[in-house]
Amino acid sequence: MFQSDIQVRVRYAETDQMKYVYYGNYAIYFEVARVECLRNLGLEYKVLEDVHHVMMPVLEQYSKYIRPAMYDDLLTIKTSITELPQTRIRFEYEIYNQNNTLIHKAHTVLAFVHTQTLKPVHCPDVFLNLLKPYYS
Repeated sequence: MFQSDIQVRVRYAETDQMKYVYYGNYAIYFEVARVECLRNLGLEYKVLEDVHHVMMPVLEQYSKYIRPAMYDDLLTIKTSITELPQTRIRFEYEIYNQNNTLIHKAHTVLAFVHTQTLKPVHCPDVFLNLLKPYYS
């Protein structure tokens, strides 16, 4: 299994009147975490699109809100790829606040799609080759 951690500080603009993170902003946190997960693996998303002609649209997103994230909290987002991808990839997320309390669990499923034909494709070999050492 491959895992990547990033930290995000909750900005005021991401909160609602109660100073809780507005639920729609979690999708943005997941995107930031996914892009950094790929970067930490050694693959930039921009290279995946520009060189390998593969993009990854989101097919599904699930969230479980355990506790609210609040304005100015320092969040740690743990992103895991629990199995080798084929034509789809699933990212698992756990979000912890600065007290190391689990506040959110989620997952997203993305497809691999050719940028020009918009047809599904298999996970690019460059991506698979970077992941394989974590799944022996």
